[in-house]
Amino acid sequence: MAPLKVAVLDDYQKASENPFKDLPSSEYEVTIFTDTLLPYNHPNTPQDAKDALVKRLEPFEVISTMRERTPFPEELINRLPNLKLLLTTGPRNASLDVQACSRRGIPVAGTGGKGLSPDSTTQHCVALILALARNIPQDDAVMKSGGWQTTFATGLAGKVYGSIGLGRLGVSISKIMHIAFGMKIVAWSTNLTQEAADEKAKSAGLPVEDENGEKTFKVVSRDELFSSADVATVQLVLSDRSRGLITANDLRKMKKSALFINTSRGPIVVEEDLLEVAKKGPIRGIGIDVYGVEPLPTDSEWRTTRWGEEGRSRVVLTPHMGYVQEEVIEEWYRQQVQNILRWKKGEPLDALFSENGY
Repeated sequence: MAPLKVAVLDDYQKASENPFKDLPSSEYEVTIFTDTLLPYNHPNTPQDAKDALVKRLEPFEVISTMRERTPFPEELINRLPNLKLLLTTGPRNASLDVQACSRRGIPVAGTGGKGLSPDSTTQHCVALILALARNIPQDDAVMKSGGWQTTFATGLAGKVYGSIGLGRLGVSISKIMHIAFGMKIVAWSTNLTQEAADEKAKSAGLPVEDENGEKTFKVVSRDELFSSADVATVQLVLSDRSRGLITANDLRKMKKSALFINTSRGPIVVEEDLLEVAKKGPIRGIGIDVYGVEPLPTDSEWRTTRWGEEGRSRVVLTPHMGYVQEEVIEEWYRQQVQNILRWKKGEPLDALFSENGY
């Protein structure tokens, strides 16, 4: 019997090489791709690029994906006649059409809690906040080109931190900004209540109120969050409801001295609006780790060194590194390998997605 063809997609650092060696070479033929082709479902992807992606994926019976780096909409799934098992990393992946897979009898499975590092993105978000506030990337570039001080740092102590969403990551970052820098925490999301925020403060080991009766996590309106926050970060899960949620109307309410950071998902913020704000400079700084199209196209207007000049906002860019830690990625790949072996034996899969999603 011919070996099963397995594709590992978008493994930029080749972290899958060791975990996938556990698949017997006599039974599995593994191909690792270290680059990402244009997404099939993006409106600007030309037909020849879609066809190139299909040509790459068509031979494979098992496909291992890394988060949302390669989306699988229904049209792409239906063009892959050999696909029998689709794997992803993490417990959710909104870029996979699970129902389309289900209609074809293709199981979809993620990875469980083992190896997850919930504070990986927390660390990255805080790092972006500090990089912007202390002007670290720009000062580093100035120093290496022979210069010295060129601007002021932004103090955070006692200022307002706005968390757009107050889930697991929103709570962990808010706790750090409150304890480490004495920032006042305000939060907003569509269904967030003060009662829920109080419970989240308790679960984080924080008092619900300070000695003056001020809420530790104060729920405010959308307008108040954007107008009052000195630092605002996006902490929402991408969904139909959150896609395009944050617009120029929100960003224009922010203080000229404010910082805005997105380490969640690019499409939650209307990218054209954010770019226009960055170019006109009504806020001090913008930190971005996530984008509408990833990898960020080489001709993207974000890819310039002129941020912070001629009235533009300061901008710090990172290439979706919030979750990219070696031990985490390798553990996810090990779990994928175990799921492949279970599937081959006809055993139940771990972190199996349901027909209605995940």
